[in-house]
Amino acid sequence: MEEFFQRVDLFEHLLWTYLGVPIVIFLGLFLSFKSHFFQVRHLPTVFKTFISFFKVKSSSEDRGVHPLKAFFAAVGGCVGIGNIVGICTAVQLGGPGALFWIWMTAIVGMIIKYSEVFLGFRYRVPNGKGGYNGGPMYFLAAAFKNSWIPQIVCFLLCIYGVEVYQFSVITHSISTNWGLNSYLVIGLLLVLVIFAGSGGVKRVGNISSKSLPVFVFIYVSMGLWVLVNHLTILPELFSQIITSAFTGHAAFGGFAGAGIMATMSYGIRRGCYTGDIGVGYASVIHSESSAQVPEKQASLAIFDIFLDTFIVCTTTLLIILATDIWHEPMEAGMLVQTALGEYFPYMHFFMPIFLFMLGYNTINAYFCVGLKCAEHLAPRWGRTAYFAYAVVALILFSFTGTAQAQSVMAIAGVSLLIINGTGIFMLRNEISFQLTAESKQQPVLSQVSLEQI
Repeated sequence: MEEFFQRVDLFEHLLWTYLGVPIVIFLGLFLSFKSHFFQVRHLPTVFKTFISFFKVKSSSEDRGVHPLKAFFAAVGGCVGIGNIVGICTAVQLGGPGALFWIWMTAIVGMIIKYSEVFLGFRYRVPNGKGGYNGGPMYFLAAAFKNSWIPQIVCFLLCIYGVEVYQFSVITHSISTNWGLNSYLVIGLLLVLVIFAGSGGVKRVGNISSKSLPVFVFIYVSMGLWVLVNHLTILPELFSQIITSAFTGHAAFGGFAGAGIMATMSYGIRRGCYTGDIGVGYASVIHSESSAQVPEKQASLAIFDIFLDTFIVCTTTLLIILATDIWHEPMEAGMLVQTALGEYFPYMHFFMPIFLFMLGYNTINAYFCVGLKCAEHLAPRWGRTAYFAYAVVALILFSFTGTAQAQSVMAIAGVSLLIINGTGIFMLRNEISFQLTAESKQQPVLSQVSLEQI
């Protein structure tokens, strides 16, 4: 098994190095220039759009879910354990400069994610449950006509939809820190995931909208307190981040050192993972919104990555960099816990709660998307088969290392990025970058027109 996962790691590295990273850079820059850096110019308007959706009232006659329910369900999948644990590996392997490349990835990633959500919304179709079906399998049918690519993406989303990495991190953290039986923890979390995910986007959105704001407020407040205590070294720290982004970082302590290419690669890879750039799951969820203007709903994906990367991920990495604990030879999951433990008591008790609040929302969002994709592939038995697969996979990976689980997720994610990125480029002329009050309503494609495509 160890030899097998070594080959899996090598395969992941090759995919990211020669396909994933170049696609993110090329597609992100291309769409940025094409839209005149829409994601930067319209950032204030994106915030206003988010606030305006609070005034939208839901009605039982509306098709789809409230726009903010779709947003919180999607952001629940984005702001996850990767923001506390997975993102730390970027600095562990690439040095402080990786944070700079994570920021750059977020900027270009915003426009990629906007585009995938826009296209998923644009090509969505009404379903028989009072909602909509959309996502990459629908817009890829227009990009790759008469091919199996939409079905392949659906299958990959089914794999990605079972978040074995975050499930493994949560069960390991709770059983280790609280001394609980691991079988009991796995069983209870499994029940909670099935309950939330089977309730669709509406239930997932309800759970995320209540728990995520609480977590973000508490976690960012704790992070700011740590940074205030290191206020004098922050100018030097930011200088180090910028410098090592273009020069690499020498080995010292438990850090093996990294050149500029390694620093860039790890920063981009982890930035894509935490922001779920190009994966397409957010496109599936946002397509269920009751909103009728694609530009407005898609703009929430920009706010999604802003919150994920520039608020939560940046807080995490500044904490471990400011406390100088980032190069210590310890598991990534312990870095933040150890750093915060210097300023807050009982972190061994609170960290599992943080990880649960984040990971549970992410697992729910992915599971919900996986179910929809399984039903799309096999309307009769897909849902039942997906439940069986999810139970087996989550239990099995709970007893493997978190690194192995993360590798599986990373391979599925980069494969989706490669395919979806190609489809987005092919449909680039159908994407609108006009987020104004006069944004024209795009009609929802009927099932007949989709079949004709």
